[in-house]
Amino acid sequence: MDSRITQSRYGRGNGVLLTAEGASLEPLEKAEVLGLLKEAGFIVFRGFDANLDTFSSFVQRLSARVTLDPARQFHGAVAQKVDAGYDAIGLHCENSNTPFLPHLCWFFCEKAASAGSQTTVCDGYSVWEALTPATRERFLAQPIQYSRHVEAMKWKGFVFHSLQGRKPFAQIEFSDLQALHDGHTDASAELKPDGSIHYAFRVPAAHRTLFGQRLAFANSILGPSYNYEKPKITFADGSPIPESILEELAQVFEAHTEDIDWRDGEVVVIDNTRVMHGRRAIQDPQRTIYNALSYIGQGGV
Repeated sequence: MDSRITQSRYGRGNGVLLTAEGASLEPLEKAEVLGLLKEAGFIVFRGFDANLDTFSSFVQRLSARVTLDPARQFHGAVAQKVDAGYDAIGLHCENSNTPFLPHLCWFFCEKAASAGSQTTVCDGYSVWEALTPATRERFLAQPIQYSRHVEAMKWKGFVFHSLQGRKPFAQIEFSDLQALHDGHTDASAELKPDGSIHYAFRVPAAHRTLFGQRLAFANSILGPSYNYEKPKITFADGSPIPESILEELAQVFEAHTEDIDWRDGEVVVIDNTRVMHGRRAIQDPQRTIYNALSYIGQGGV
């Protein structure tokens, strides 16, 4: 690692802070960064010579494939502007209510807020260990299920990007989505007359991660729905998640949540299979942050 880069712990958890004195992101090796991420869950890159272009290059160099949120617009090669209103956003893993869970979630802060507006992170390893035995048993007994409607433009946008240009957007059909689902028996979609779909996905709330067999409670049970219809979240048999469990989750999440106080030019990478993220309420609307989602080529991707 460049001698200008120092490594320390970020906050009170396992997160890592890499601090540079104007060093480039370019020399950082993929194996080196992923090795740190395996232990840390998330890494904050502070003081690097970073802009939207170098951020995009960094993401591409450390990833096998970039994916997206179809409700957001691209800025540059891989980045999408974070534009989910001004309210606080609950902890979640990106796209965890689909079978297409990205491995990595990336952020680039072009302009930090003058006050508040922190991104929040919460380690699913710590959450799982902090839950009561009775709650862990409930989530081990069966998966959870997300179900909701998704508009035609959004599901077609996801399919179009997933096909990586092999088919024009105007020619995307429901059968293309079904083909992406091939082999995913835990997901189903029903086409509606207006072109939207009703979508259902079953997945364990606590699961193995990108880097190991240890269970992490990392999901979107308390997560946002800013650009989408709010999903119905139940156990897989259709029974509701009891309010007492939801209250316990909220308390445990908050106890294990850390804030990322952004500075201009900072980059963050999160293990999206282990660490949930969210946001405190926006106090400065000039805050500008970009997001990218990617796979690193493991886990069958």
